[in-house]
Amino acid sequence: MAVTAAVIGASGYAGAELVRLLARHPHVELRAVAGSSRAGEPLAGVFPHLRGVVGLTLEEALSPAVWEGVDFVFLALPSGASAELLPRVLSRALERGTRIIDLSGDLRLPAELYEAWYGRPAVDPAIRREAVYGLAELFPDRIRSARLVSNPGCYPTAILLGLAPLARAGLLASGAVVIDAKSGVSGAGRGVTLSTHFGEVNENFLPYKVGRHQHTPEVEHVLEQLAGRRVTVALTTHLLPVSRGILATLYVRPASGDGAPGGPGGVPEPEDLHRLYREFYAGRPFVRVLDPGVFPAIKQVQGSNYCDIGLHVDGRSGWITVFAAIDNLVKGAAGQAVQNMNLMAGFDETAGLDLVPLYP
Repeated sequence: MAVTAAVIGASGYAGAELVRLLARHPHVELRAVAGSSRAGEPLAGVFPHLRGVVGLTLEEALSPAVWEGVDFVFLALPSGASAELLPRVLSRALERGTRIIDLSGDLRLPAELYEAWYGRPAVDPAIRREAVYGLAELFPDRIRSARLVSNPGCYPTAILLGLAPLARAGLLASGAVVIDAKSGVSGAGRGVTLSTHFGEVNENFLPYKVGRHQHTPEVEHVLEQLAGRRVTVALTTHLLPVSRGILATLYVRPASGDGAPGGPGGVPEPEDLHRLYREFYAGRPFVRVLDPGVFPAIKQVQGSNYCDIGLHVDGRSGWITVFAAIDNLVKGAAGQAVQNMNLMAGFDETAGLDLVPLYP
C-alpha cells in the first residue's frame, strides 16, 4: 500500500528535509511541493542537493495540485503561517480524507498559553481541539487515529524524551527542573538575520531568548500531563556554531518522598535509573539509552531520527543529570513528522527512516 503526499513550505530547511525523506520512503509518492515565496521555481533550483532526486516545481500553498487527491499534507511553515492557512483548508481537507501534519508551533498549546508566549492570536479553538500532539514515543495510540497532528518543537522533542520517564515515575522534583539546551543554527530557519549571520555565529557561543523561549510552556504542558501535577522548568537555550544538532542537559533533583526507586532521599541508584529508562523505551526504535558512563554527542545522531540519552546520578549532591541529543531537522522536525505519518498510515514506524547517522 502506498500513500500520496505534499509538502507546503518546501523552500525552508524543515521542508527540504521532509522532501529528502519522503523521496526515499518505500510507501510514499510525493505529488506536490509548495513554497509561495518561490512558487514557479523548480525545487532542485532552490535546493541543488535534490537535483535528479525530485523533479517537482514549487506551487502556491493553496494550489489544487497540493490539496486534491493527496493523502497527507505536511505544513512546514513558520509559526503564525499555519494558523492563517488552516482555517481556509482544514474542513475540506478532512472531508476528502486528507490528513495533515503541522510542523509549526500553532497547534501545540492552549490558546491562552499560545497568545502569551507567541504574541499573536491563537488558531480557531475547533481546529486546536482536533490536533493531537505528535511525540510518537509518548502518544502513539492518539497519533494513529488522528486527522490533524501537531509536530513537537525541536527543543521539546529532546527535552521531553529526556524527562518523560522521570515524569511518569514521579521523579520530577517539586521545584523547577533546570534545562540547559543548545541548538545548531539551522533551528532558526533559512531566513537571513544578523544573529544567524556567519560572522556572528562562527567561533561564537551565546544564550538567546533568555526567560522567554516559546518552547518553555510546551515542555511544561506535556510534562504536567505525564506527571499528573504542575511542573515548572527553567529553560535556557544557546546557539551553537554548527549547522545541525541539539544537546539538552537536564538537571533534576528529586525531593524526598517523591516515590523514587532506589537510594535514600528519593535519589535512585544509577542501575535503577538506567533500568527505568530502558524499560520505558523498550520497543521504541529511535531512542537509544546509552550504557552507564556513556554520554551523547550531536555528531553521533546527525542526519538520523535517533535520540540518544545518557544518564548520571550524583549521589553527593542528589542531582540526576539527563543528556539528550537529536538532529533538530530530523528527529526534531521532518523525521518526526514522517514517523507520525507512518503511525497514521499503518506503516512500520521506521519506514523511510532507517538512516544511519553521518560521521564525522
